[in-house]
Amino acid sequence: MIAEIQRRRTFAIISHPDAGKTTLTEKLLLYGGAVQLAGSVTARKNARATTSDWMELEKQRGISVSSTVLQFDYHGYRVNLLDTPGHKDFSEDTYRVLTAVDAVVMVIDAAKGIEAQTRKLFEVCRRRGVPIFTFMNKCDRPTRDPLNLLDELESVLGIGAFPVNWPLGTGTSFRGVYDRQQKSVHLFERTPQGAYRAPVQVGSLAEPFVRERLDDSDYHRAVEELEMLDIAGVEYDAQKVHHGEQTPVFFGSAMNNFGVQLLLDAFLERSLPPQPRHVGEKVIAPETPAFSGFVFKIQANMDPRHRDRIAFVRICSGKFNRDMTVTHTRTGKRVRLASAHRLFGQERETVDEAYAGDVIGLVGHTEFGIGDTLTTDPSISYQEIPRFPPECFAFLHNPNPGKFKQFRQGVEQLLQEGVVQVFDLRDSIQKIPLLAAVGPLQFEVVQYRLESEYGAPSTLENASWDAFRWLPAGVDVKAVKLPTGCRLAYDAAGLPGVLFPSAWTRKYFGELNGGMELFDLPPEG
Repeated sequence: MIAEIQRRRTFAIISHPDAGKTTLTEKLLLYGGAVQLAGSVTARKNARATTSDWMELEKQRGISVSSTVLQFDYHGYRVNLLDTPGHKDFSEDTYRVLTAVDAVVMVIDAAKGIEAQTRKLFEVCRRRGVPIFTFMNKCDRPTRDPLNLLDELESVLGIGAFPVNWPLGTGTSFRGVYDRQQKSVHLFERTPQGAYRAPVQVGSLAEPFVRERLDDSDYHRAVEELEMLDIAGVEYDAQKVHHGEQTPVFFGSAMNNFGVQLLLDAFLERSLPPQPRHVGEKVIAPETPAFSGFVFKIQANMDPRHRDRIAFVRICSGKFNRDMTVTHTRTGKRVRLASAHRLFGQERETVDEAYAGDVIGLVGHTEFGIGDTLTTDPSISYQEIPRFPPECFAFLHNPNPGKFKQFRQGVEQLLQEGVVQVFDLRDSIQKIPLLAAVGPLQFEVVQYRLESEYGAPSTLENASWDAFRWLPAGVDVKAVKLPTGCRLAYDAAGLPGVLFPSAWTRKYFGELNGGMELFDLPPEG
């Protein structure tokens, strides 16, 4: 079991939209032998679709709107790659995925540098102490000065940056990268099938055939920058990398398939296998005999033919065996895990055994919710999943009474995924679902999926509120005084709170109710 755990690598790729995250994912799968032809999110309609963007809406928009698990073997490693949405409206899904990984690869557009969503996701990783590897993408296009990109990592994100390799030229003059530790040049060659690397072992950049391929200005610049890094740059520190205090930096082009294998090989060598998790004061090591894991995502209708529901489980300790019986800690019930699958985007295959670090999909089990722990040791209960207060609200209407059954079933199943919340307004005459989400694009996804997967059209009516705050546990809701424009509502668990149209009404609510405490998240007890 220890040998199997040691060869696991579980990571996610994060980035700002359009930095090249999904393209990099596809090329990693290509090297892993998991796909025969990498897709492109910007490809023409008749070209191959990306493996990670399996939902039809993702293919139409060219963006990832749902996280996906992709598992494959490469050079003796068992890789669990979690593709995540880049768009800020789906950040809650991404935040949950980051609880299930042991490292991340941060993709940065070398022409734009650090962007808003990258900074947000980085902060989530830093709070969790997740090791971060950086890929400066699109080097075959005009880029910012690479030294400035390193400086931005250190000044904006506050993390030490160690460039493992260094770009030789930029844009149309980009010729490859120099590996600073191996003292080797990897040349960028354009071929009809795409770019490839030619591993040329050299002791310096001064080899004649290297000089011939570089412009004089690019050559002299690279030599000066490398000398500067050797003198004034940070030293590589594996311990700092493992604690998320230093990031190894790689340069390349995912679209043209250059530098991707260098990144993959170095990442697998330098990253850590599954690490211990904390449950209160207890430390649960991956090799602990007891099986344990937690649900970090629920996805409905990955296979539309079967109206199925998959709970994504990150295994934290022990070994999973098909048909094993575990305790569902939230309910205390014993559950047999009969239908378990190894996932690859939308594809799946039955899995008989899995180990700490793996992500498996459990089909059915409507009783499972996001954050639930499954274990053979009932004393283990993980508290890994963060929750976020919603910021956007809208009423979802069913315009076709004849489709009421499909509409109701679709809403119930999609809400189980946990990305969109639903609230019931107090004293409301009509029972129209009030949806709430971190970003408005989530509503569009719900509508699209209702119609495409359940045959139930819907209309959306935006609501004027911009925040929901929970009331203290045990409060007498009848005694609560509401400012104009505010409404009392209940979440899916029946807990009361207040919908506010503005920050001013939230402040006035406190004055009306003697400074009553409100909560961004449901209060305990």
